[in-house]
Order: sequence, then C-alpha cells, then structure tokens
Amino acid sequence: MNPDDDVSSAPPHPFSALGPDCVLDALDSIGLHGDGRLLALNSYENRVYQVGREEGGPVVVKFYRPDRWSDAAILEEHGFVAELVEREIPVVAASTLEGRTLHSFGGFKFAVFPCRGGRAPELGDASVREWIGRFIGRIHAVGALKQFTERPALTPATFGAAPRAYLLEHGFIPPELLPAWTSVVDQALAGVAHCYDRAGPPALIRLHGDCHVGNIMWTDAGPHFVDFDDSRSGPAVQDLWMLLSGERAERSAQMADILAGYEDFADFDARQLHLVEALRTLRLLHYSAWLAMRWDDPAFPVAFPWFNTQRYWQDRILELREQVALMDEGPLWQS
Repeated sequence: MNPDDDVSSAPPHPFSALGPDCVLDALDSIGLHGDGRLLALNSYENRVYQVGREEGGPVVVKFYRPDRWSDAAILEEHGFVAELVEREIPVVAASTLEGRTLHSFGGFKFAVFPCRGGRAPELGDASVREWIGRFIGRIHAVGALKQFTERPALTPATFGAAPRAYLLEHGFIPPELLPAWTSVVDQALAGVAHCYDRAGPPALIRLHGDCHVGNIMWTDAGPHFVDFDDSRSGPAVQDLWMLLSGERAERSAQMADILAGYEDFADFDARQLHLVEALRTLRLLHYSAWLAMRWDDPAFPVAFPWFNTQRYWQDRILELREQVALMDEGPLWQS
C-alpha cells in the first residue's frame, strides 16, 4: 500500500466484521457459550479476547489475521506447543474442542486457549534469569527433535532483504531520506552477513520466535510461556537475546545467567553469540516492514501514529548506524 493512498477510500479491513456478536457466535458454534463479558487483550497482529462463559471460567479466544498463516502452518504451531505440554513444559496450548484446535466461523480462523494469569518476571534477579533459561533450554531440546515444514525460517533473507524490498517497492521511505536510508540498510545487511560468517552456519531449530518479557508470565510456581504465534525456525540465540537489557557488561552477565540454566537441558553453540546484534538489526528492519504491511488495518494508525513520519525514518537511520557499529564489536561472552 502506498502511504499516500487515501485510506478512507480503501475497502473495509476484514477485522471490521469482527464485532462482539461475531465473537460470541463463533464460540456458540463450538459449544462454548459466552455470558457477554468480553475484554480485548493487547494484540495487533491478531484479535484476542478474554471471554466470560455462562458455565466455567473465562477463556481466551484468538482470531487469526486473515491470509497471514495457512491452516497447516497454524496447526504446526499448535502441534509444537502440544509436544511441549506432553513433556510438562509450562506453555499455554490451544484447547482441543470437537476434536480439533483450529476452528472457522464467519470467514475467520480462531482458536480457544485456557485463561492463565501471571505477572512479568523480575529479570533483574539472576535466579529468575537462570530459571527462565532452564525452561527455554527445555523448549529448544524439543524444538531440535524435528523441523517445521509449513512455517518459515528466520534468516537474513526473510527478516532483512525481504523487508528492505517491501519498503522500497511500496514507497514508504521519504524521497529526501531514500539515499541515506538505502545506504545504511545496505551497510547493516553487510554487517549481518559478516556476523553470520563469524558464527558459521547456525543450526535452525523450532523456536518460540518472539520470546520477550511480555510473552513470559510469572507465578509463584515459576514461568509459563504464551503466544507462539511467531514460532518459526531459527538459531537458538533468537529466543535468548530479547531478554537482555542495559550496557554491554550487564547484558553479558545476564546472558551468562540465562545460559547457566539453558545448558542444563540443551547444548548451546557459543558461536551464536556473534549473532546477537545481527538478529537485533534484522528485527528492526522486519518491524518497520511489519508496520507498513499492516497500515491498511485501522487499528495500526491509531496505535502507531508516529509510524511513517519524517522523524520516524530519521530515527531508523540513526538506529541502524548504531547497529552497524555494534556488529563490528566482538560477541557477548559468558563470564
């Protein structure tokens, strides 16, 4: 979509048809009867609701963004999470209702999940980081047992070259910033390639894919992991680096704690530490393209009013210049 297009003249977005009545009717279609209490949960990619029921506790219902994943790709995610549940790893899996986990209603695909509470983990606590590391190690031990066949891999091509091409082809970069943006993106992708050369070809395993603090819920019993919607194949370190924060010395210590728990259950190739800043760079590029691809969804201009402004692209240029410098540094190492 060209950013200069008149959004008001575009056809209605598919999610515009997903009103409260549709949500409740979808649940009725599989034998769950809502009591009218709907709470929209924080999700932009999909539409997710906590729904009270006439009998039993509330459930969480996820309506998948149309045309994003095939049925087979969604079921592959559900299957991976079910494997984790079988091994008593604390994750939240789609409920099996009427013999299946994926349902259809009114042109939407949806799944129902148990409602699980929790709070954000205290990542400033070394013992919490080690505890989380142990469970990610268990997830990865299962993830390494076989490969995804329907879900894509996180690579420099899918998260770097493809986003670059999309943003250029659809005219999102302001003309006056285009030379600077193109130049720094090309430098950044060259830096990514150099990091991958230093690391060697990484083993690609099934990952959570978006393992940041918002997708880890903490209770007195420890962590449980939610939202495997971005699950894909990739290097193991992808599920680790988003838990790091602060200056380099702090991040090195945090990674050491995470790996101390991780390696109780899975081997970690230390060469993948060369990929931390490369993966951060790819995530930054992918995020800009993700926003651009969703700009016809009315929820996005409301939630991200700063996107596609002159200031936004100027900041991205500066951000990528910083990443070019960071990728020239050595990797984080365990203490």
